Amino acid sequence: MREESKTEDRKLDIQQVIKWLQEDRILSAQDLQKCRQYAAAKINLHKHPLKVLAECELSDQTQLGKALSQEDLTQWLAKKLALPYYYFDPLKIDVPTVTALFSKAYAGNYNILPIKISDDEIVVATAEPFVRAWQNDLAKMHHGKIRCVFSNPDEIKRYLDEFYNFSKSLKGAQSHNDGRAAEGQNFEQLVELSKIADLDANNQHVVNLVNWLLQYAFDQRASDIHIEPRRLQGNVRFRIDGILHNVYQLPMPIMNAVLSRLKILGRMNIAEKRLPQDGRIKTQNSNGKEIELRLSTMPTAFGEKLVMRIFDPEVLLRDYEQLGFTKQELTLWNRLVGHTHGIILVTGPTGSGKTTTLYSTLKRLATPEINLCTVEDPIEQIEPAFNQMQVQANIGLDFASGIRTLLRQDPDIIMVGEIRDLETAEMAVQASLTGHLVISTLHTNNAPAAVTRLLDIGVPGYLIQQTVLGIMAQRLIRVLCKHCKTAVPTDENQWRALVAPFKVAPPRQLFKAVGCKECRNTGFAGRVGIYEIFENSPALEKLIVEGCDTALLQKQAIKEGMRPLRLSGAEKVAAGITTIDEILRVAPERIEF
Repeated sequence: MREESKTEDRKLDIQQVIKWLQEDRILSAQDLQKCRQYAAAKINLHKHPLKVLAECELSDQTQLGKALSQEDLTQWLAKKLALPYYYFDPLKIDVPTVTALFSKAYAGNYNILPIKISDDEIVVATAEPFVRAWQNDLAKMHHGKIRCVFSNPDEIKRYLDEFYNFSKSLKGAQSHNDGRAAEGQNFEQLVELSKIADLDANNQHVVNLVNWLLQYAFDQRASDIHIEPRRLQGNVRFRIDGILHNVYQLPMPIMNAVLSRLKILGRMNIAEKRLPQDGRIKTQNSNGKEIELRLSTMPTAFGEKLVMRIFDPEVLLRDYEQLGFTKQELTLWNRLVGHTHGIILVTGPTGSGKTTTLYSTLKRLATPEINLCTVEDPIEQIEPAFNQMQVQANIGLDFASGIRTLLRQDPDIIMVGEIRDLETAEMAVQASLTGHLVISTLHTNNAPAAVTRLLDIGVPGYLIQQTVLGIMAQRLIRVLCKHCKTAVPTDENQWRALVAPFKVAPPRQLFKAVGCKECRNTGFAGRVGIYEIFENSPALEKLIVEGCDTALLQKQAIKEGMRPLRLSGAEKVAAGITTIDEILRVAPERIEF
């Protein structure tokens, strides 16, 4: 650390920071003069020096005049002071543990925030590296090593407020519950009859916890929230870019109260804990944008499990280019959906982006001249351009009866949420034979396998030949973070393994995931699709017979121009969008040809 840092208990001096910027020749003479004027202004006396300098709108002369943000200045100063720089990833911080170390007032007074606590070490983020009086206090409470890291003062303040407010609500809910067990369907729960009580789901602390949890998920770009009961506690996990991350552990009474609160918001029966239920919540994020959540509960051995899928309207209704379609794939897809009758299927596992593809496609097809009707279970997103029907099996309204009803509604296009059984498949076939375009989903690993799936559930081969126009299989791949991806030489062996048995020339270079503050050190930010489009043809129709071989269908489709998922993925790899490992993760099936 620099000589100046040896002086303890003094705050960062803005004039000293300006001097260091001058030493490193980062600022122009004009910017240095501007900094000194800002530093002299009385209005800035109580602001952190980095915040004042960021407001000066400075340019970094060592990087061709790049604008210097507060985060850039923080990273520069951390390096200057030989302190580790720390960027907050709230998903990696054990909030109840770190907030128990100091009071909020104490941490705020010293501009510090604990980020990691173990038996042998405590890591504390600070924005005032020369103020160390708190270390003496901490050394009396904890005998482990105390390690300081340097962080953006605004980030420290933000997470200081968020973490301590969360802990305050958690403690308030626990105090209100007075340690009593919450009622639930836990098969292993030790029941103490004198202590059964349910924490009120409308208690203000529980309301705050739920509001914070939802807002936090929106901020972290989560697509799903999992609230899972365990023997001793409840786990909260977020799915971000297809990967689940542990977020928090909640005491079981608190978790049950949170579940009850969410069920109330989703207009579900909070008294029913033995049967699965579905619900939906419409709310807003911090920017005022409307977001819908689909709720699903399931009874487990330790109580009710809740999964909330987050539907952002801007994500569900994307441009084809944003979805990841290449020009060739888009031309073929538009040709398929341009037919006036027939069946088009979209296949892939749960979470592969089928709903997004369908809604984006239907939105473009739903012109004023078209009557577009859907039958869904559940309705994923309310869209005014469609006529949407919700399946309600408890009153006999299933997919098959829904299609039967829609046929009497003079439709042009029918979207069926999923073909699950023979009756639904037969009604879809009937609809297509009577002059309607039917679009639906099916769960298969690739496009040709959808044909054998239809045969397996009992649809005659000759009807599939006549009605199925095409099938599209898809997967979602993570996109490399544009801020930190790094070029590397192509590993030709790995490339050949990806595209085999096709002979596709490897690109000169590929990119690897690195990790930075923009992508939360994952190396990836966002997802796009890879696609495999099977278009029916006279040659393929001859192969669609009872007991047909999927491999033969795939081989013939490839001969006619179908590009398997791995080849579609290889194109994304060559374009620097993702990595080979990511394609192999989401499309592990080898190409048989």
